[in-house]
Amino acid sequence: MIRFENVFRTSAAVLVALLIVAPPSAAQVKKRPAAQMLKPPAVDKKLHRLVLQVNTNEPATMNLALNNATNVAQYYKDLGEKVAIEVVTFGPGLHMLRDDTSPVKERIKAIKASTPAISFKACGNTQENMHKAENKEIPIIPEATVVKSGVVRVMELQEQGWTYVKP
Repeated sequence: MIRFENVFRTSAAVLVALLIVAPPSAAQVKKRPAAQMLKPPAVDKKLHRLVLQVNTNEPATMNLALNNATNVAQYYKDLGEKVAIEVVTFGPGLHMLRDDTSPVKERIKAIKASTPAISFKACGNTQENMHKAENKEIPIIPEATVVKSGVVRVMELQEQGWTYVKP
């Protein structure tokens, strides 16, 4: 008489042997070409975004901000990745973008011509306050765009995930 225990043991042994010996089915194996096995996975080419704040009327700080901007732009260009950089000025830093007082306006002109990833924003509130204090129009270099508030611009960019640096 065949005992149920023996049938169960025999069936289990056969099943285990098949799992060990049998090759996986085609559906279980994903064959990749040899070239794909050697290549690392593709890197997500996201847009890197940097906001640099300038709020002092110091040429060294202005030049440091420009150095940071150009170095970051070159770094990502060399990697073949995209970057957007905004230099935002307000308070005494507006002198960086004033046509009549900027110690770095020629450098900004050259950067703007060669590196479109870098943009310059001037605080409209500061421009208006300087206009009242100096009783004259405050000209901004043509490479810059006036925004209502430089501080608000920095805040909004940070809220959108931009990386903030104050040189």
